[in-house]
Amino acid sequence: MGLTSADPRGCMKRATMSLWNRAQQLPPDDLRRVQGIYGEQFPIEVRHYLAGWIEDKMQQWNEIDPDNPSHSQYAQSLVSQLIQEIENKALSYANNEDLFLVRMRLDEAATSFKTRYLNSNPLGLVGIIRQCLNTEHNLVQQNENMLGGSVPHATNMVVEPCAEIEQELRILHERTRETANELRHLEQEQESFALQYHDCAKINAHLSHIQSQERTQQNREMEQSLRRRKELGEQQLAQKVSGLLQLRMALADKHKGTIDRLNSLQQRILDEELINWKRDQQMHGNGKPFNQNKLDQIQEWCEALAEIIWLNRHQIKECERHQTKIPIAPPGGVDMLPTLNSHITRLLSSLVTSTFIIEKQPPQVMKTNTRFTATVRLLVGGKLNVNMTPPQVRVSIISEAQANALLKNDQMNKGEQSGEILNNTGTMEYNQGTRQLSVSFRNMQLRKIKRAEKKGTESVMDEKFSLLFQSQFSVGGGELVFQVWTLSLPVVVIVHGNQEPHAWATVSWDNAFAEQGRIPFTVPEKVPWPQIADMLDTKFKAATGRGLTEDNLKFLAGKAFRNPQVQDFTNMMLSWSQFCKEPLSERNFTFWEWFFAVMKVTREHLRQQWNDGSIMGFVGRRQAEEMLKNSKSGTFLLRFSDSELGGVTIAWMYEDTTKACQRDVFMLQPFTSKAFAIRPLADVIADLNYLLYLYPNVPKDQAFGKYYTPQGEQQPTTNNGYVKPQLKTHVPGWSGDPMDSYPNTPQTIYGGMGGPPSVSSNPSDCVSTVPTYNECEYDQFLENLSEADFPDMNFDFLQTNFMKPQ
Repeated sequence: MGLTSADPRGCMKRATMSLWNRAQQLPPDDLRRVQGIYGEQFPIEVRHYLAGWIEDKMQQWNEIDPDNPSHSQYAQSLVSQLIQEIENKALSYANNEDLFLVRMRLDEAATSFKTRYLNSNPLGLVGIIRQCLNTEHNLVQQNENMLGGSVPHATNMVVEPCAEIEQELRILHERTRETANELRHLEQEQESFALQYHDCAKINAHLSHIQSQERTQQNREMEQSLRRRKELGEQQLAQKVSGLLQLRMALADKHKGTIDRLNSLQQRILDEELINWKRDQQMHGNGKPFNQNKLDQIQEWCEALAEIIWLNRHQIKECERHQTKIPIAPPGGVDMLPTLNSHITRLLSSLVTSTFIIEKQPPQVMKTNTRFTATVRLLVGGKLNVNMTPPQVRVSIISEAQANALLKNDQMNKGEQSGEILNNTGTMEYNQGTRQLSVSFRNMQLRKIKRAEKKGTESVMDEKFSLLFQSQFSVGGGELVFQVWTLSLPVVVIVHGNQEPHAWATVSWDNAFAEQGRIPFTVPEKVPWPQIADMLDTKFKAATGRGLTEDNLKFLAGKAFRNPQVQDFTNMMLSWSQFCKEPLSERNFTFWEWFFAVMKVTREHLRQQWNDGSIMGFVGRRQAEEMLKNSKSGTFLLRFSDSELGGVTIAWMYEDTTKACQRDVFMLQPFTSKAFAIRPLADVIADLNYLLYLYPNVPKDQAFGKYYTPQGEQQPTTNNGYVKPQLKTHVPGWSGDPMDSYPNTPQTIYGGMGGPPSVSSNPSDCVSTVPTYNECEYDQFLENLSEADFPDMNFDFLQTNFMKPQ
């Protein structure tokens, strides 16, 4: 928005002023709102005394996404700089007794930021600062727009207010004030007309009386005078009638214009802004960042709409009342008021029913007999005083067919539902601080579910349900009664954890590819690969902290389409069956099951290594061999197994120096979550001393050393006197290893760590170990233990029960 020409000097002056300086020039009410956004979390003293530094860093505040964990390090650096600036500023006031309290307050803020945010939650502080700056920016822009200027773009805020909506609301408020003034003027004119009409009636009555009297000279003169007054009065009344009609018609026209503008603005807010928020909420179910605070802005707009609609509706009803008092028919006999009243009441009804929304969705994969939560909010409840008689909200679960029928008929048959939910009623409460009317269901539980008959290859994990939230309340002292309802995002009901992967496939596909205004809950059968890739990237990033590269996505495309040779997947369509129904080639699991398992093991056990790039992951067996074949001996990489769900395998290059030119790439049998729960990946790599360099040539201690379990944390005994075993990974069959005489026996810490393996690259020949012992080892182990070293040890029990040889 450019600078206006009304006062170019004033606009240029504002353009050179800082945001904080402009905020301090706000009217008293707005200035109090600015002061109210600061508190213990972000003291106003910090904002004031470091205003220049904070605004100089505006670009950095904007670049950090508080909902993105991968931005945490960047946020920590910026918060650290802020703390340093606060401490420097406090130090500069050390010799100024007048600023002693300021220095104390700044020191307290620096200490608070260190303990509460620096290491534990730097993104939280960045989010608070951004929100404060945005609120300042909004208030300054609103004020300066009203003065004829505009806020320069120097601040470049990420979440800019929708200036057109704000401007249109100001116009509608102004039009409403104008029609209120015109209505008062109409009331005055109508009162004047009534008085004049009463005077004319008195003149007519007097004239009739004179005419009935004796025709004396005095009476004749009186009659003439009364006739002149009557004619003049009737002329004036005719003018008054014409004026009243014009005022009524002009007021009706202005109300019609206001209603038209209200209708357009309400459509934009409800059909664009609120629908987009709901769409963002649905995409958040797939892991996309979601600005929850946007709903507060939408509520402000909706409350402003509700106020304007209510005032205009009251004005129109007043016009109808005045028209009933003095029923003057307009030219042509067309009365606009009933139509206007109907239209504006319909607008109010649409606003109320559309702003009954689910602020916090229930879980989309819902397990029976498991507690879950949800929150419902009425955006205009406070403004319309619905909280004076707090409404009850009831929750039920309905099937896809029932949801379809509900949208067609706008009502449900009484008692119709597809399951039984415990603790499914609640009363909406009004929070004075947040001005929100809402109800939070904290202890709901799905006890029973009634499923539809399945067709073809359909499974229970393909079936979608929805939670129906219903309520009824009145406004205007019972004048208008609203029955409202809203549906949750699609829900898949499961009864066992092994159904979870397929259920999430159904939910993820629906969240990503549902079209606006669809019939519940239809989704496309085929989707272009770029959209699938975006969905997979979003989910992986949300689960693990780092997204997928182009190479990762190309690998996934080759796997999903069962054709890794294709170079360009851009124009290819992936079907739902290929995604999660049909098994991968030569496997007994689907593409989604493989991807879900990889995402799960990465989130639970490999998050840090994935985020720092130590895990290559999405690379096939042949590609790994090609990458390693020219590397030096001991170079290794980590890839996700093609054959085992959630498996991670180590591929490494080994060159046998005792044999001329014998180089080969080996693959360890995949490690899974169970293995990582016993021995973390970094410790496994540390155990295998023939792994030297992470591909291409990073020393393994440099890459993984920070993740090794410190030796000091490994205690030889526990408090109860038992020996605490220390597990280490070993691959049998290595030259020079004491275990060579038992080539099929796994090894532990109590056996040696031999040289590089001379095993085939067939995964079936490689062993991922658990602590078992052969007979000789077992006897040797017991001999090495002494009662002097472990006085509390029960050796009889140990010999009887401690991991007998296998």
